[in-house]
Amino acid sequence: MKKYILVIASLFGFSCSAPHLVLDTQENFEIKRYMGKWYEISRLPNTFEEGLEENTAFYELRDNGDVTVINQGRVIAEKSRFKEVKGRAWVPDPNEPSKLKVSFFWPFAGDYWVLSVDKDYSIALVGDPGRKYLWILARERNPDPKAVSDLKAYASSLGFAVENMISGLGD
Repeated sequence: MKKYILVIASLFGFSCSAPHLVLDTQENFEIKRYMGKWYEISRLPNTFEEGLEENTAFYELRDNGDVTVINQGRVIAEKSRFKEVKGRAWVPDPNEPSKLKVSFFWPFAGDYWVLSVDKDYSIALVGDPGRKYLWILARERNPDPKAVSDLKAYASSLGFAVENMISGLGD
């Protein structure tokens, strides 16, 4: 029995000391100010945006507090065609409004955490606690390069593989 407890304790201690276990999100996040259109400036590659460029996200607050999400991207192989997907986001814990869940195919949902947003809500860093997904979003197609660079540096400090980021704007 002692051996079993020791193994459990050592496993628990190891898992708690893993680097980047905790991921802070934006403090004092105001979801209403986040609503509207965002351009994807760059992202970590993912399967659901593969083959797309010029990606945008549109967020609209519903009466019940949920958010309608509409993501759109131009198909690289067929420049005249766009793909669009509509989903729903919500805040599971009102005490942490920057930690949203998003679902495009119910019952599956993923984490959508706003890690940083500037005071004007004009540029944002969004990711997930597993550090698999990461986006830099901006209200304009060509945000200040220093702001983008600063967000990449911040994301790197959080343990994201920013060296793998690709442009969401296309060529």
